[in-house]
Amino acid sequence: MKKKESTLNWKHVTYIGIGLLLVLFSSGKVAYDNWDIQDAVQVAEQIHATNNLTKNYQTLAELSDYDGQHQVVKINKNQPFFQQADLSLAQGGWQTFSNLDRLNRVGVANALLHRDLMPTEKRQSIASIYPTGWKQKKISKDEMLYNRSHLIGFQFTGENANLRNLFTGTKALNQDEMSGYENEIAHYIRKSNNHVRYRVTPYFKGDELVARGVEIEAQSVEDNDLRMNIFVYNVQPGYTIDYRTGSAVKTK
Repeated sequence: MKKKESTLNWKHVTYIGIGLLLVLFSSGKVAYDNWDIQDAVQVAEQIHATNNLTKNYQTLAELSDYDGQHQVVKINKNQPFFQQADLSLAQGGWQTFSNLDRLNRVGVANALLHRDLMPTEKRQSIASIYPTGWKQKKISKDEMLYNRSHLIGFQFTGENANLRNLFTGTKALNQDEMSGYENEIAHYIRKSNNHVRYRVTPYFKGDELVARGVEIEAQSVEDNDLRMNIFVYNVQPGYTIDYRTGSAVKTK
């Protein structure tokens, strides 16, 4: 019988050590007797994310092109742009998607997330969906350049093979960065049973078919424990992407 491989990598091990040190020096303020290894991983991912946010822009419109270093940056000092009316609980959990534009590109996706919306069945294939700019390229033996990336992640609402919810995103955007922030939000929802107002805005330049990235806004409604407004650039280390078409070439 093949031994099950650990889901932890060296970064997790390093950050878990940091997380445990935080517990040790918290003077009893953290209930560490209730912690498990996944809690430590969660802290590790949040520390990693926080360290990644070293730039700030006041609005999405002020964004500069990717500088080759900061794939994730803050928008509005990490504060979402929701108004009080946007945080209403009157309709319970919900989600909406924009219609595709004249180039068949996705638009803004909105939701009021809650544990009741989370799926109980496994995700099915989305291979039949081809978002704009989908020009797939193999980047290693086991990895592809592009993912069919969800605006509103499957783990939140079970929304899956919906052309209005899927865009062409790099592995670095979808698996390495975006999924970490989604996991942080999902972790909060499961532990608190609170609602989270959520909005994901893809950013296209002109008539380009591949988004330059996505803005992710999140805010917990019943408390102030979760606030987020970040932009994740749609880039892949070692590759130059032609955002007009989706073609990519290796640069190193």
